Amino acid sequence: MDFQATDTIAAIATPPGNGGVGIIRISGALVTRIAEQLQPTPLLIPRQAHFSSFRDHHGDIIDSGISLYFPAPASYTGEDILELQAHGGTVVLNMLLRRVIELGARIARPGEFTERAFLNNKLDLTQAEAVADLITSSTEQAVRSAQNSLQGVFSEKINQLVEDLTRLRIYIEAAIDFADEEIDFLNEGGVEQQLLDLLTRIHQIQGTAKQGRLLHDGISVVLAGKPNAGKSSLLNALAGFDAAIVNEIAGTTRDIIRERIQLNGMPLHIIDTAGLRDSDNAVEQEGIRRAHTEIQKADKILLLMDIQDADPQTAATLLQTTNNITEVYNKIDLLGLQPSITNTPTNTKIYLSVKTGAGIELLIQHLKDSVGFNESTEHVFIARSRHIEALAEGHTAVNKALDLLRISQTGELVAEELRLAQNALSAITGKFTSDDLLGKIFSSFCIGK
Repeated sequence: MDFQATDTIAAIATPPGNGGVGIIRISGALVTRIAEQLQPTPLLIPRQAHFSSFRDHHGDIIDSGISLYFPAPASYTGEDILELQAHGGTVVLNMLLRRVIELGARIARPGEFTERAFLNNKLDLTQAEAVADLITSSTEQAVRSAQNSLQGVFSEKINQLVEDLTRLRIYIEAAIDFADEEIDFLNEGGVEQQLLDLLTRIHQIQGTAKQGRLLHDGISVVLAGKPNAGKSSLLNALAGFDAAIVNEIAGTTRDIIRERIQLNGMPLHIIDTAGLRDSDNAVEQEGIRRAHTEIQKADKILLLMDIQDADPQTAATLLQTTNNITEVYNKIDLLGLQPSITNTPTNTKIYLSVKTGAGIELLIQHLKDSVGFNESTEHVFIARSRHIEALAEGHTAVNKALDLLRISQTGELVAEELRLAQNALSAITGKFTSDDLLGKIFSSFCIGK
């Protein structure tokens, strides 16, 4: 889809605040005219840095810096682009941006530069999303995976699947047209084996995408348990700093404490909660209510218990509402026990000491194993929830096509399921994507990108 913008957009492309260098990015048809009026001697030589002064409407100098011109279509957006590198003060950048707006540009919406790159076929949707993911990556593994997506690793896998689905659809629809022939095209053409191969490949991509989604979203881990079980101490141990107050007085934590950390490259949202107990204190009651709310939303619950005062009933009660619980028995140093981990069909029990650090590595490894985290990022690409859902839809449709082939040999129904699978997978790269979804995706980008 080609996109011809009727207006020119501009934005500050560097983060808010003062810095050595700040960048104004301009894209659209008015770029050359803006450059001519902004600089006294505009030298718009493509991709060549030019030092100049930038002037206001009176001819007074706003700042001096470097301008870079990227003519269409060989630019990020596919349109003419001008980048102005000035001193990175907030006031000077706003003065420069205001002058660019006076000359005919408008303020860009969040993500509008990348949106234009997508609409002008410079990037597909997974690559466009990878731009935002690269900027917001919180771990080195996430950066490498976002780069894989940006370089087209994910897109290439999806495009090949869609191409093979299309080819199979064409064959089946042709077989429908020759239904009176003596040749059984559906059986002779190896359609069943091709469907099985497609299912295998989609399943493999799903596995890689789930790893990529983990790098993008991380997992939320709630620390729950009675007061003084060691929840806040464990939060501090995992975070590597004193994020929560630790005190021998029971009920120190009254509100939710959140920390975003990484464990060997795995993003983690740690949530410390108020101790679970009966209380007459209104503030503590509210904290306990909020704790239960977080427990219901968590990807993983670590139920901490003082090994000398363990309360299996708390675990039994929580297990009635969720199956994401790991029982953590703390303070083993007081009994002279060694750290250990035991797995049962229903749950996992870890014995450790937050105070001495014994068993913390067992807990970290358990968290990684429980979500299938792999520290290797080779061939891993960043994925989002919508990608996972689209892959699941595609897998379901192809699986249904296989069932229809085996049961009824009805080519029309098989072809229809393949069409649905093709549309679901094509939505990943943006071929069949609603405007509402595009608006939601690009609005989450930072301004200037």
